[in-house]
Amino acid sequence: MNSYIDFVKQTTSDPSLDYAIMAGRIAELEATGANTTQLLTAALGLTAESGEFTEVVKKIVFQGKPYNEDNVFHMKRELGDICWYLAQAFMALDTNFDEILDMNIEKLSKRYPEGTFNEYFSENRKEGDL
Repeated sequence: MNSYIDFVKQTTSDPSLDYAIMAGRIAELEATGANTTQLLTAALGLTAESGEFTEVVKKIVFQGKPYNEDNVFHMKRELGDICWYLAQAFMALDTNFDEILDMNIEKLSKRYPEGTFNEYFSENRKEGDL
Protein backbone atom coordinates (compact mmCIF):
# COMPACT_ATOMS: atom_id res chain seq x y z
CA MET A 1 0.00 0.00 0.00
CA ASN A 2 2.80 2.45 0.79
CA SER A 3 4.30 2.04 -2.67
CA TYR A 4 0.89 2.80 -4.18
CA ILE A 5 0.57 5.94 -2.05
CA ASP A 6 4.02 7.00 -3.28
CA PHE A 7 2.94 6.32 -6.87
CA VAL A 8 -0.22 8.40 -6.41
CA LYS A 9 1.77 11.30 -4.97
CA GLN A 10 4.23 11.17 -7.89
CA THR A 11 1.39 11.24 -10.43
CA THR A 12 -0.53 14.09 -8.78
CA SER A 13 -0.20 17.67 -10.00
CA ASP A 14 1.48 20.25 -7.77
CA PRO A 15 -1.70 22.35 -7.42
CA SER A 16 -3.47 19.22 -6.13
CA LEU A 17 -0.87 18.73 -3.39
CA ASP A 18 -0.01 22.24 -2.23
CA TYR A 19 -2.43 25.01 -1.26
CA ALA A 20 -0.03 27.84 -2.13
CA ILE A 21 0.55 26.42 -5.60
CA MET A 22 -3.21 25.90 -6.05
CA ALA A 23 -3.89 29.49 -4.94
CA GLY A 24 -1.35 30.72 -7.47
CA ARG A 25 -2.96 28.65 -10.21
CA ILE A 26 -6.38 30.03 -9.33
CA ALA A 27 -4.96 33.56 -9.49
CA GLU A 28 -3.52 32.80 -12.94
CA LEU A 29 -6.86 31.47 -14.13
CA GLU A 30 -8.77 34.44 -12.72
CA ALA A 31 -6.37 36.77 -14.57
CA THR A 32 -7.39 35.11 -17.85
CA GLY A 33 -11.09 35.66 -17.13
CA ALA A 34 -11.97 32.30 -15.60
CA ASN A 35 -14.45 32.49 -12.74
CA THR A 36 -12.85 29.64 -10.80
CA THR A 37 -14.91 30.07 -7.65
CA GLN A 38 -18.15 29.74 -9.58
CA LEU A 39 -16.77 26.91 -11.73
CA LEU A 40 -15.75 25.01 -8.59
CA THR A 41 -19.14 25.67 -7.00
CA ALA A 42 -20.85 24.35 -10.13
CA ALA A 43 -18.60 21.32 -10.61
CA LEU A 44 -18.69 20.17 -6.99
CA GLY A 45 -22.38 20.91 -6.62
CA LEU A 46 -23.38 19.12 -9.83
CA THR A 47 -21.43 16.06 -8.78
CA ALA A 48 -22.90 16.02 -5.28
CA GLU A 49 -26.50 16.60 -6.33
CA SER A 50 -26.25 14.13 -9.22
CA GLY A 51 -25.02 11.61 -6.68
CA GLU A 52 -28.03 12.29 -4.46
CA PHE A 53 -30.40 11.81 -7.41
CA THR A 54 -28.56 8.64 -8.40
CA GLU A 55 -28.76 7.32 -4.84
CA VAL A 56 -32.56 7.48 -4.89
CA VAL A 57 -32.71 5.79 -8.31
CA LYS A 58 -30.27 3.09 -7.14
CA LYS A 59 -32.34 2.34 -4.06
CA ILE A 60 -35.55 2.14 -6.11
CA VAL A 61 -34.09 -0.11 -8.81
CA PHE A 62 -31.76 -2.33 -6.78
CA GLN A 63 -32.78 -2.14 -3.12
CA GLY A 64 -36.56 -2.37 -3.08
CA LYS A 65 -37.35 1.25 -2.30
CA PRO A 66 -40.83 1.96 -3.68
CA TYR A 67 -41.43 4.09 -6.73
CA ASN A 68 -44.02 6.28 -5.09
CA GLU A 69 -45.08 9.89 -4.77
CA ASP A 70 -42.61 10.62 -1.95
CA ASN A 71 -39.61 9.24 -3.83
CA VAL A 72 -40.62 10.92 -7.09
CA PHE A 73 -40.88 14.18 -5.11
CA HIS A 74 -37.40 13.54 -3.67
CA MET A 75 -35.94 12.98 -7.16
CA LYS A 76 -37.60 16.15 -8.45
CA ARG A 77 -36.12 18.12 -5.55
CA GLU A 78 -32.67 16.79 -6.39
CA LEU A 79 -33.18 17.77 -10.04
CA GLY A 80 -33.99 21.26 -8.84
CA ASP A 81 -30.70 21.37 -6.95
CA ILE A 82 -28.91 20.14 -10.09
CA CYS A 83 -30.51 23.00 -12.04
CA TRP A 84 -29.27 25.50 -9.44
CA TYR A 85 -25.69 24.33 -9.90
CA LEU A 86 -26.16 24.20 -13.65
CA ALA A 87 -27.13 27.88 -13.52
CA GLN A 88 -23.89 28.53 -11.61
CA ALA A 89 -21.97 26.91 -14.47
CA PHE A 90 -23.88 28.98 -17.04
CA MET A 91 -23.00 32.18 -15.18
CA ALA A 92 -19.34 31.17 -14.82
CA LEU A 93 -19.12 30.43 -18.55
CA ASP A 94 -21.24 33.42 -19.61
CA THR A 95 -23.74 31.21 -21.42
CA ASN A 96 -27.32 30.04 -21.10
CA PHE A 97 -29.37 26.90 -21.43
CA ASP A 98 -30.45 27.69 -25.01
CA GLU A 99 -26.85 28.03 -26.23
CA ILE A 100 -25.83 24.79 -24.54
CA LEU A 101 -28.82 22.93 -26.00
CA ASP A 102 -28.04 24.26 -29.48
CA MET A 103 -24.41 23.15 -29.13
CA ASN A 104 -25.53 19.70 -28.00
CA ILE A 105 -27.94 19.34 -30.92
CA GLU A 106 -25.15 20.30 -33.32
CA LYS A 107 -22.73 17.81 -31.74
CA LEU A 108 -25.21 14.91 -31.73
CA SER A 109 -26.41 15.69 -35.26
CA LYS A 110 -22.83 15.29 -36.49
CA ARG A 111 -22.39 12.08 -34.46
CA TYR A 112 -25.63 10.56 -35.75
CA PRO A 113 -25.86 11.80 -39.36
CA GLU A 114 -29.06 9.84 -40.03
CA GLY A 115 -30.76 11.62 -37.15
CA THR A 116 -31.27 8.53 -34.99
CA PHE A 117 -29.21 6.66 -32.42
CA ASN A 118 -26.70 4.29 -33.93
CA GLU A 119 -24.64 1.94 -31.76
CA TYR A 120 -21.69 2.03 -34.16
CA PHE A 121 -21.42 5.83 -34.11
CA SER A 122 -21.96 5.83 -30.36
CA GLU A 123 -18.87 3.67 -29.85
CA ASN A 124 -16.76 4.86 -32.80
CA ARG A 125 -16.38 8.59 -32.57
CA LYS A 126 -14.74 10.84 -35.12
CA GLU A 127 -11.70 12.85 -34.11
CA GLY A 128 -12.76 15.90 -32.11
CA ASP A 129 -16.10 14.38 -31.07
CA LEU A 130 -16.00 14.85 -27.34
